[in-house]
Amino acid sequence: MDKNIAISVKNLTKIYHLYDNPKDRLKEALNPFKKSYHHDFYALNDISFEIKKGETVGIIGKNGAGKSTLLKIITGVLTPTSGEVHVNGKIASLLELGAGFNPEMTGLENIYLNGTIMGFTKEEMDAKVDAILEFADIGEFIHQPVKMYSSGMFARLAFSVAINVEPDVLIVDEALSVGDARFQNKCIRKMEEIGDAGATILFVSHDTQAVNKFCHRVIWLDKGDIRDQGEPAKILEDYMSFMTYGLETVREVVEERVSESSDRTLVNVEKLDSFGEKKALIKEIGFFNEKGVATSVLKQGEEVLFICNFYTSIDLYDVAVGVLFKDTLNNDILTFNSYMYHSAIEKVSKNTHNRVEIKFKVPKLFPKEYAITVALSEGTQQNHIQQHWIHDAMVVNIVSVDHIDGCIVSLYPHEIEFNYEQI
Repeated sequence: MDKNIAISVKNLTKIYHLYDNPKDRLKEALNPFKKSYHHDFYALNDISFEIKKGETVGIIGKNGAGKSTLLKIITGVLTPTSGEVHVNGKIASLLELGAGFNPEMTGLENIYLNGTIMGFTKEEMDAKVDAILEFADIGEFIHQPVKMYSSGMFARLAFSVAINVEPDVLIVDEALSVGDARFQNKCIRKMEEIGDAGATILFVSHDTQAVNKFCHRVIWLDKGDIRDQGEPAKILEDYMSFMTYGLETVREVVEERVSESSDRTLVNVEKLDSFGEKKALIKEIGFFNEKGVATSVLKQGEEVLFICNFYTSIDLYDVAVGVLFKDTLNNDILTFNSYMYHSAIEKVSKNTHNRVEIKFKVPKLFPKEYAITVALSEGTQQNHIQQHWIHDAMVVNIVSVDHIDGCIVSLYPHEIEFNYEQI
């Protein structure tokens, strides 16, 4: 195994025998002719990949895709039906809440128990216990049996043990979802810290924003197979479109993005990466400043007009156009659509070209580049058909109005008031 590879998975398969009736298991075991009463379920089906040392990799997929099975095989909790897994270094894992904890033992006793399982001596754990207790921050409960712990306390102690034993490979499977926001942020900061120190991290989560922010690469599992893997922004876009709408994103190479409309300069978006039913198609979009000039530079506080031209080959009902601003890390920053503001179009007739104009005040977003995603749908905010969703349709620059910008979103001067008095 290459010394630069932390985890190597080759042709990994895990098959479970499923029985329609509990009695079938006994009938199969006792049948003199070895008759089969089960059917095979492939939790993992001949998958292969490698993870480099120091890499942080996200594993995504719907429930039942094989994520937890994969992690349990990597950590040695399960044995594969076939294939090989090699891990280069010491593993710490949070696979299930409280896994590896004895409910009858105190939190402190479980710290030493977990340390022993991982191969540490008592003296080595003595040197680590203060850091574990400080991070877990569960106070006097550390001396109580863990069967008394809440789910949040379990998570605190389990995560604290895992990250403070200085693992070469850290595996986290949705363990942070039970903690409060403050603890989750604390854990993310700590994982970033150990990642920067050279640890390899395998991170399973349904929180696509966390995966996008935290991971260098993403592996998408679907029904036991690797559906796709690669750079987070692309994989998460595809995953979102498939999971939300059951539709594939179509990606094409585009050489020219700007075209002349009949009356204004707009961005031609017909051939950009997109998904949807595509019975209606967004053709062109553009932003225009207060003087009516096409622009990709949006000044905070300025009244801006957004234009979207689309064509429909069918009758559409309750039609909405939506705009989404994403930062360079692919985080969703700002969105607005017709449904949110009770402005859906009641009906659009088939075989027609149409225009939607949205006038809005540019929020006090932090000055930098943002990618614009545009969508056309019909229905309601809660239940709609996505006709055309275009990823990264164009890029805009937000510029400051007063150079007082502290975070992703700030307040304008007229939106805040300070009062002082001596007390």
